[in-house]
This record gives sequence, C-alpha cells and structure tokens, in this order.
Amino acid sequence: MTPFASGDLLERLSSEVRECTLCALSQTRKNVVAGEGPRSPDIMFIGEAPGRHEDSVGKPFIGSAGRILDAALSKAGIDRSGVFITNVVKCRPPNNRRPTSQERLACRGHLERQMLILSPKIICILGSTAYHSLLGGKSIVADRGKIVKRDGIRFFLTVHPASVIYNKSLLTDLENDMLSLAAEVRDGRRLDKKTTTRRNRKQPPPRKIGSK
Repeated sequence: MTPFASGDLLERLSSEVRECTLCALSQTRKNVVAGEGPRSPDIMFIGEAPGRHEDSVGKPFIGSAGRILDAALSKAGIDRSGVFITNVVKCRPPNNRRPTSQERLACRGHLERQMLILSPKIICILGSTAYHSLLGGKSIVADRGKIVKRDGIRFFLTVHPASVIYNKSLLTDLENDMLSLAAEVRDGRRLDKKTTTRRNRKQPPPRKIGSK
C-alpha cells in the first residue's frame, strides 16, 4: 500500500468516525477524537478514551496525561509527531468514567481498521482498558514492559499516563518502558536495514550445470 493510498483511506475512515452514532457517547460528545499522527508510523499508541480537554479540541492526549506521555517520549528520544496516537473509544465517556464493554465494542471496528491501514511496526497499549479490550489481559502493572505477539502484530504493554497522576511511583515505570520501546524500534530498524541490504546485494550469475 502506497503512502498516498494509506493516507486517503485513513482520512476516509476519520470522516466516518466523526459521523459515528453507533453508541450513546455520540449524544454527549463535543468532538470525536479519531486519532492523530503520520500515515506510516513505527509506533501506534492506544489508550482508553478521550478526556475533557481532548473532547473540547478533538485531539488525543493533550491534557495532564498527554503532558506526562510527551515528557516520557521526549526522555526516550521518541518524537511525538512521528507516532500515531488514538484510543479504544473515540468519544469521551461522561465524567471521564471507564467506557463500557458495549461502547468499546461499538468502536472496535474503527480501531481495527486504523491498525490495518497504519500497519505500524509495533503497537503500544496504554493501560488496563486497552489491554483488556485488545488482548483480554488483566493486570497491566504486572505485565508492563512485555511484548505480546498476536495475529502477526507486536504489542508493547505499559501503564496509562493518567495513572501516574494518582500514583507517582508509576512514572519511573512509564519512563523505563518508553526507553525499552524506543530500543525495540531501533533494533527493528537495524534488522530491516540488514535485510534490505542482503536483498539488494548483487548476486553472481548462477553457474551453468556442468561448468567448472
């Protein structure tokens, strides 16, 4: 898929998401927060749901949790403008409550199409809601820092930046996980480069059968 085709499909999907009325959150939202980032990212981040600030502006992770994430990314040498960020649900649940299973299911098709179109090298799951929704996981704190492979996709697990607001000790965990994630992406790039080099290396013509 070419970058142009990928971008065209992503914009079309974003337009569909902005018109979505599949669940009751469409009746209380101010703005749909479809996601933000480049068309061919190395990393895709998936959180829980938009908050008050995100709902007001229509962009993901721009409140307190967003600032914590930005700082952790910067410390790990990850450029936020180079990653794609979205959530399991695209509309803010009232009073920032956790989205229900029905709301998550209603948005599941949107998220799966985003994952397919973007085809990132790795998906970083932020928090327990995204962990449970995508992989059926239970304890994100117990499993943070791990890589899970499912259906040919690599998922990296870490805590949600918002959890740091209520538990400061998780900040070190988040920062260390972002360092590990950055290293994983760098290692993947080196492997891709080596593979490409081997493929492009000029091979000698095959020897004819019977020749010396």
